[in-house]
Amino acid sequence: MNYQIRSIRADEWAAAKELRLVALRDPVAHLAFLETYDAAAARPDSFWQERAVGASVGAGGAQQIVAEGPDGEWVGTVTVLLEEAGTTDWAGFPVEQRQGHIVGVFVRPECRGIGLTEVLFDAGLEWAWSREAERVRLIVHEDNGRALRFYGKVGFVATGVVVLLGDAEERELEMVVERP
Repeated sequence: MNYQIRSIRADEWAAAKELRLVALRDPVAHLAFLETYDAAAARPDSFWQERAVGASVGAGGAQQIVAEGPDGEWVGTVTVLLEEAGTTDWAGFPVEQRQGHIVGVFVRPECRGIGLTEVLFDAGLEWAWSREAERVRLIVHEDNGRALRFYGKVGFVATGVVVLLGDAEERELEMVVERP
């Protein structure tokens, strides 16, 4: 595999924006992401700049990791957020222990099936463990079979926690992997 796996730099916000917009055009984006292409594309550059700063090399609370191809093109990404014990998460659930939260998982279709997602997850987990996370979790739509199969394959297990979206017609499932 001839890809570099690394954390983004704050000045790479435009590349992070471009990859996010590509991800939001994926056929299962409506199941995988909590925002639409149109909403993301309408955001000002300042939003993308702040987002990159908060998830770049040296940032303490989050890390965006990318797979960069030999030509410099970003072909995959995963972001890990740190959630502190005693806080409340984005869905209103209490956070009981220091944990990582994986979001924004995407690999370009032409690069799927070659192990990039596994390598990105390994890097994300390594970052979370280095920040003393006790577990890493993610939330996945119950109808996103591709993602559910992958997450199970790399060791994540369902906790039974269900996040209801919209008018409770959309169900997201929490999956976790414990610190080794």
